[in-house]
Amino acid sequence: PRLLSQFFFADERVTRVVAEINGLDAELDPQQYLVLLNQLHLSQAHLLAVLERIMEECIPTQRHSRDYLVKFPEELLVDNLGNHMLFAAECLLAGTFLELEESDGAQLRPRARNLLCSLELVRTVLREQSLSQPNSYPEPVRAVLIQFDRLFAEFELSYVSSLVAVKSPDEIYRQQEIIVLFCETVERALHLGYLTQEMIDGYEPLLMFTIPRLAIISGLLIYPDGPLSLERSPEEMSRVFSPFYNLLKKIRDLLRVLSAEELCLLERSLCTAE
Repeated sequence: PRLLSQFFFADERVTRVVAEINGLDAELDPQQYLVLLNQLHLSQAHLLAVLERIMEECIPTQRHSRDYLVKFPEELLVDNLGNHMLFAAECLLAGTFLELEESDGAQLRPRARNLLCSLELVRTVLREQSLSQPNSYPEPVRAVLIQFDRLFAEFELSYVSSLVAVKSPDEIYRQQEIIVLFCETVERALHLGYLTQEMIDGYEPLLMFTIPRLAIISGLLIYPDGPLSLERSPEEMSRVFSPFYNLLKKIRDLLRVLSAEELCLLERSLCTAE
């Protein structure tokens, strides 16, 4: 159950697979080469997962901030992002820039080199610690973990920023506005009896359609200064809604002619229609 012992065996696995890859002629046995590459990917992912748990146990209050993750596109926020970063660093050090421009790759190579050197130092220090005192983390161990955590975060932010357009502070704020709108929409729907707390607690599938529909009405009529404000230009709106700017104007104009009773009837129908 000791994390340092788990790290030792995970590190042994990575070392063994790398040795097998280095001893194989990929041109003579390409199929086995691909098998070993997949094993390396899995073993490195396991090694990083154990290392993450060690840092959470050893330096929980000294971790480098990961607040920048909110800037990343949601499709990048996957469980194996860390392993992808490690693979990207290895490719950069080998002179392969993957999806990056050559100039961006050249600028990132020093960061990649520092990260991989730090990882090798971490592996060496933790292996030695696991064989001597697997129940403690002395200051030298903590120091190399803090350095690795910082270098990893800095490389991750720099690499992703070179690869894709990360969200600006304005985009993040607009996204938070939408979250607030949805929360206020749910609160209003509960108050008016459109939804029940049991539906929310039970993750009723119909809510995936109901809440966005009600949020559009709330955003256009109830909270007109929020993220659906049509006083803004399309460029100032969230990318979730900006493509539908003209359609939203038409919907708002139609909603404005409804009486209170008609609006209530419309919202109730949106809670049941598929």
